[in-house]
Amino acid sequence: MRRPTTSKGPSAASKPTLTLAVALLASQAFFSASPAQDYPTRTIRIIVPFGAGGPADVAARLLGNALQESLKQAFVIENRPGAGAVIGTQEAAKSTPDGYTLLMMSNTQTANESLVPQRKYELMRDLVPIAPINVSDLVVAVHPSVPARTLAEFVALAKSQPGKLNYASSGQGTPYHMAGELFKTMAGIDLVHVPYRNSGEARNGVIGGQVQMMIDAVTTMAPNVNQGQVRALATTGKTRSSVLPDVPTVEEAGLSGYEATIWLGLMAPTGTPKPVIDKLNGAINDAIKRPEIVKLWADQGALPMSMTPEEFDKFLRSDIVKWAEVVKRFPDKP
Repeated sequence: MRRPTTSKGPSAASKPTLTLAVALLASQAFFSASPAQDYPTRTIRIIVPFGAGGPADVAARLLGNALQESLKQAFVIENRPGAGAVIGTQEAAKSTPDGYTLLMMSNTQTANESLVPQRKYELMRDLVPIAPINVSDLVVAVHPSVPARTLAEFVALAKSQPGKLNYASSGQGTPYHMAGELFKTMAGIDLVHVPYRNSGEARNGVIGGQVQMMIDAVTTMAPNVNQGQVRALATTGKTRSSVLPDVPTVEEAGLSGYEATIWLGLMAPTGTPKPVIDKLNGAINDAIKRPEIVKLWADQGALPMSMTPEEFDKFLRSDIVKWAEVVKRFPDKP
């Protein structure tokens, strides 16, 4: 006798198995999302590949305090300067991608993509963008002994003494160095680059008269200008700086098309979970909108920058191209 034909659908005995499988998948989805939901659960370190006391260091500490309040975990700042930010950036790039090691960065790292071919990392391959923080202008400052009271007079002085005047920076590839090289190229002058280990030492170099000029961040050099320790010849933005309103821009002073700024931001090692990146991005964008932080930066001549990780990614790639084009115009690559 022929047996009755059975349905190909699941039998009663197989239903518990299917139910268990669905439950396991659901639990896997829950636990895979849980680390990002719970993040952070321990101390987070921010590697600052610049010396203590500079704009990046100061901003990292201010931001770390704000994030500590909102994310309920400690933030530790680790200064790892050296080799024009290459040492600290390389350490961040090889760190575990779990959201507990972050990198403070500036246009130093985007410039290094074309300036330092021997580095052991690639910025957009080994690190992922989190968020920018702020942007500020620079100021062209000279020691009071320099017989130039305007930018035009300084350019004329440099042209009359090719290779005799020098300028300080906090190292190869830093915004101060790149701004100086761009200034040299566009003004057609020959200045000697004197790299220091960090911006504090470079600033002290021009204040002490060991070097004649420095293009420094308005946020840190403005007090020295106001105290008469250095003379400001021009600022580097499109418009005059709010903290040095009587100082003309480089363009106003006669060098048409010149513009240079310093911006700061955070990245993380590639592989850091996207939910963690997004959580950090939201916390950072909230922090930099705090009235007390906005006012503090405004008093220093800096403005908050707010972007999504995707927008910051596009910004970084564009900045890499920008500085690569500038490097091509250097008469001799530093």
